Amino acid sequence: MTAQPLLTLPPDQPTQARASEMVEIIRNSWTEVEPKADELAKHFYAVLFQHAPETRELFPANMQVQRSRLLRALVHVVQMVDRPGDLTPFLAQLGRDHRKFGVIAKHYDAVGFALLSALEYYLANAWIAPVEKAWTDAYGLIASAMGAAADAERGPASWLGRVVGHRRLSWDVAMVQVQTGEPIPYQAGQYLSVETPRRPRLWRYLSPANAPRPDGVIEFHVRAVDGGWVSRAIVAHTQRGDTWRIGPPMGRMAVNRKSGRNQLMVVGGTGMAPIKAILDDMSRYRENPRTEVFVGGRNWDELYDFGSLRQLSYTNPWLNVVPVVEEDDEGQGAERGTLADVVTRYGAWKDHDVLVCGSPTMIRATVSRMLVAGTPLDQIRYDPFTMD
Repeated sequence: MTAQPLLTLPPDQPTQARASEMVEIIRNSWTEVEPKADELAKHFYAVLFQHAPETRELFPANMQVQRSRLLRALVHVVQMVDRPGDLTPFLAQLGRDHRKFGVIAKHYDAVGFALLSALEYYLANAWIAPVEKAWTDAYGLIASAMGAAADAERGPASWLGRVVGHRRLSWDVAMVQVQTGEPIPYQAGQYLSVETPRRPRLWRYLSPANAPRPDGVIEFHVRAVDGGWVSRAIVAHTQRGDTWRIGPPMGRMAVNRKSGRNQLMVVGGTGMAPIKAILDDMSRYRENPRTEVFVGGRNWDELYDFGSLRQLSYTNPWLNVVPVVEEDDEGQGAERGTLADVVTRYGAWKDHDVLVCGSPTMIRATVSRMLVAGTPLDQIRYDPFTMD
């Protein structure tokens, strides 16, 4: 395989049938190499850094955490080619976000070349012409969309913020307040990428727990996860005065006020942050749709900020908050079971718009159960990426 530009594909979009065929080929071929994903990732980065040495500066010194992240994200996005309604706005956000790295057109070409090279090597005899064309076309469309959005953006590539508050909400969760020099134009429910001084070039996505404020203060909730280099450093070592770098807003979590439907919000862990931001924003309106919020965890300790949500419900009659725990040794009156179990006990929620926030495992389980229960797919919204 020879290096060739991937941003020069014709601008026409594939038909739905062609896109579905493309994705089927991609998914089938990825199934063959997925057991070797770690080795494939090493090959990918080796080719990338050899083909475009300047890209090495875009990544952290220690590649242990990073190694599979970009590759898995690429594959995930490529597999969404047949869902343009979801993919197109996400790629535009992703392209704008990548400006913070100093990414330019030739870097997209280098990444595509490394991806195809790694797939060709590990698919071996299965790397036939239709497979190569499917991966090449899909990545080319993605890179073109990202590059176009980046070129069209005129706002800052990133913002600097100073830590003005740090407090432990539980043994493994911290609240961090960051004040930026100018307000970041995010919407309640969106997420931001952050870079901290103790983990340079290791970016993590965090969701603000408040709607935008005139003073530019953003509150983040961060849980220290096992093996989480960034999250553990933020929870344990963040200090007032630290300078964070923050990327452009991403995500489409929001209340659809035009639908006329009531709202259901299903929240696990630090997925509480974007929901708090949305409820904060809703509380500024005179009228709101009836809103049910189910907040879940294994036990009461994991409902680290439930008290503030309950307090919010006392002053907003449109809001009802329901605690859900798998273990209720303290007998505090919570619903028992997983979020997926409890929410679907109430039926299909066909007259509600649904927001789901939490870990990828929790999101998959909840959305799957709701679909089986009869909740319309087009009324469920969640953001797919949660990374440490």
